[in-house]
Amino acid sequence: MTAYPAWTPASRPGIIPLHPLTFGTILGRSFAALRQNPRVLLGFALCVQTGAYLLLLVAIGAIAFASFSRLDTVRPGTDEYDAIAAGSTAITIVAGVVLSLAVGVLSVIVQGIVVSEVAHAAVAEKLTLGALWRRVRPVVWRLIGYTLLLLLVTIAAIAVVGGVLFAIGTASPPAAAALIVLVVLGAIPLGLWLSTKLLLAPAAIILEKASVFGAIARSWTLIRGRFWPALGVIVLISLVFGVVGQIVGIPFTVIAAGLGTVIAPTGDPGPTGIVAIIVTGLLTQAVTLLIQSMALIVQATAAALIYIDCRMRREGLDLDLLTYVERRDAGATGLPDPYTQGIGRSFVRPAPVGVPYGAPAYGPPAGYPHFPQNTPGAYGTPPAPGAYAPAPGGYPPPPNAYPQTQGGYAPAPSGSPPPPAMPPYAAYPPPPGTAPAPPAQPAPPEGAGATAPHPDAPHPTQWAAPGRPAGDADREHPWP
Repeated sequence: MTAYPAWTPASRPGIIPLHPLTFGTILGRSFAALRQNPRVLLGFALCVQTGAYLLLLVAIGAIAFASFSRLDTVRPGTDEYDAIAAGSTAITIVAGVVLSLAVGVLSVIVQGIVVSEVAHAAVAEKLTLGALWRRVRPVVWRLIGYTLLLLLVTIAAIAVVGGVLFAIGTASPPAAAALIVLVVLGAIPLGLWLSTKLLLAPAAIILEKASVFGAIARSWTLIRGRFWPALGVIVLISLVFGVVGQIVGIPFTVIAAGLGTVIAPTGDPGPTGIVAIIVTGLLTQAVTLLIQSMALIVQATAAALIYIDCRMRREGLDLDLLTYVERRDAGATGLPDPYTQGIGRSFVRPAPVGVPYGAPAYGPPAGYPHFPQNTPGAYGTPPAPGAYAPAPGGYPPPPNAYPQTQGGYAPAPSGSPPPPAMPPYAAYPPPPGTAPAPPAQPAPPEGAGATAPHPDAPHPTQWAAPGRPAGDADREHPWP
């Protein structure tokens, strides 16, 4: 018996089609992916961003209190008071910048969760936050190390350029001012170029388990050929959320200013005015954190989709994903991670298969190069002499067939063996117990004893069903 496979439904569609993506698809699905798992993505991002913001406020507040509290030990207006005030201000500013950069490292954890979620959503899988964290946890220190490495390189570059500009400024202030303008204008395209070239490094660390420097090399290689689409997607997303942040922030700023004027027209707000201003400020910060969290999720989603698109184009990742989806939906278990298959392989996508426009509909099949090309003519015209014509059943003639001519196949060439003789025809004997059929009488020649048919005998073409006259049948259903 033949066991037929059980019927399985069609594979569930993911957030993206499993083929190389276009610019519009990447940009659109970057925003649409937030609806795939909002409880995990947006909730986790909000918690991390809020925790980082509160930690930053507490740390900066503690440092500022410890620095400025020394002013109570000196008399105001003295040189010592001014020196302590200037030093406390500088310490607070430097601490705020350093802590802001350090807290920004926590955002890379959010990016890791988002990249892992998008990788599973591409194959129609929806995981919990715990499952996503178990996937990111083994490489979380690599993500933090990569972010710290970028921060150290950025700080070192700023320190070197700043030192050079300061040295030039001491000798020639106008030249230093012109160089500052040039450095700022040159830093913008340089920053965009480097950030785009390194855009895929976190995804390589998370999905491929690559090292820090290996991920940098992978991002540099994968983004080649897709630099401008990636840059366009990232810039557009940044502009969209920048505009949204300004549009949302303006009403709260106006409300806070108007509320302060109404509550305290003389400049002394009082307890009620202070509470109202604090509440308005907290609402503004809450909306700002929400917009920042959404921007972080959308940017991380775009980076993950660009990574998947680049691997589809360079390494055929879409074929690995399709194979994984088909085997998973067929009931297979213990499947390997498709994102770890074929890393770094060379893949050339085949051209679409089809008959080009204007080409003949058929021709000599592969393996029969000795047949000339057959160009179909008008309907009903025979093929030209020597042209290949398909057999009625659709099968080509064997390679050693005789050459075809206008009137048929040519006779066998000289020297070939003659075909075997056919045996004489012999009729089968009648079955046992039956009388042999009488021999057929030859028809008499015309005019030599031929008898006319009986007048009542029906004509062969004038048959009618029993009970109906032959004439009616002939009139209703005449035979040709």
